[in-house]
Amino acid sequence: MQLSNEGRVGYVLKIYPRFSETFIVTEILAREAAGEDLEIFSLRPPVDPRFHPELARVKAPVTYVARPQKLSEGWPIIAAAHNVIPNFAQRFAALLPDLAECEASEVHQGVELATRVTERGITHLHAHFGSIAARTARIASALTGVPFSFTAHAKDIYHEQVDQAELIRLIQAAHHTVTVSDFNYRYLSTLAPAASGRLHRVYNGLELSRFHFREPAPVHMPFRIAAVGRLVEKKGFSLLIDAVAALVRSGVQVDVRIAGGGELADSLADRVRLLGLSDQIHLLGPRTQSEVIELLRWADVFAAPCIIGADGNADGLPTVLLEAMAMGVVCIGSDVTGIPEVLGGMDGAATGLLVRAGNVEDLILALRTTASDSFDRTATALAARSLIERCFDSRSQSAQLQRLCGTAAAEADPPVRAEHPSSVSSSSFTSPELEAVVR
Repeated sequence: MQLSNEGRVGYVLKIYPRFSETFIVTEILAREAAGEDLEIFSLRPPVDPRFHPELARVKAPVTYVARPQKLSEGWPIIAAAHNVIPNFAQRFAALLPDLAECEASEVHQGVELATRVTERGITHLHAHFGSIAARTARIASALTGVPFSFTAHAKDIYHEQVDQAELIRLIQAAHHTVTVSDFNYRYLSTLAPAASGRLHRVYNGLELSRFHFREPAPVHMPFRIAAVGRLVEKKGFSLLIDAVAALVRSGVQVDVRIAGGGELADSLADRVRLLGLSDQIHLLGPRTQSEVIELLRWADVFAAPCIIGADGNADGLPTVLLEAMAMGVVCIGSDVTGIPEVLGGMDGAATGLLVRAGNVEDLILALRTTASDSFDRTATALAARSLIERCFDSRSQSAQLQRLCGTAAAEADPPVRAEHPSSVSSSSFTSPELEAVVR
């Protein structure tokens, strides 16, 4: 059932499209399918030539927000905003104490975004990640009165470089904040207790029609292990390599395929060679979502041995883990952040195997268990699929997000509307208040 929606939601993203952020594309597609009118605002152009085919299905127009490199390039942006946004001078002046702590290009992008929001009748802004996208949405919201929200994931919460004070300010300023696991929800509620009533856990959803369930086949020989993710510390792939080395030494035949690219590609490849596992472990590099689906179809087990990195970075709840569970692939994951919410004993049925993060012996045992003929692969796969259908359907996700945005629109003042074209010269400043600000 489609929900009615009279507003326009602007998605604010640092980079769109981004090869690793399939969950955002899935969310946008689900909201469009529910009848929402969306527009995407990207603060940076894409730098990766690889794109997922699903992008072709997105109908929302994409605007790349101007990012001045010199101060002189910023004045026309401010001039345009002054001519388009009612009461811009007063709003801008009131915001100056906060803007003084921001990078100049970030301020200019916030002003540019505010102009586009006004011109295009955007009634709500939603950003992904509590970093530059949310900060820019906050500036645009303050200048226009259009409410904003954002989804906090993992790196923007736990990384050592996260400015907690700034994250708290974003949560307090947002109409609502979404996060992708109960673990994150509890942490953020403790971090910003005054705003806990406006925090909401909304799991990342899947287009279930694209991830067809199939009962697990008997275990292959050699035993097929798949892993997918960026080749970074928090994914724990070095731990998986060590566990596979132990299995091989004990005589277990394995075929391991790891899909993904990242900063640890060379060091992981060196580790595979050093351990003499080049015939058993294959680093596939980045793969499209359709190629990942084929890899999951091939696998006997999917491993997500995530850890907390030395920099504090951790996975929230890997989308590919949910995809594997949806497809009937037996899964192993570690007890990091949101993973225990989907793996282990759920409603009396095991949905997968949960191991202690960083514990190679646990991982070895879990791999041996899933390779055993005595392990009930079918019951585990059915329980996992049931959980995914109940809690991770993108249609339910989009309905939750739409309700939250609808509440924001109902509570907000009527959005300001553009009355003048935005293409004006810097000589168009006429407001005494603004002239005082820019002098």
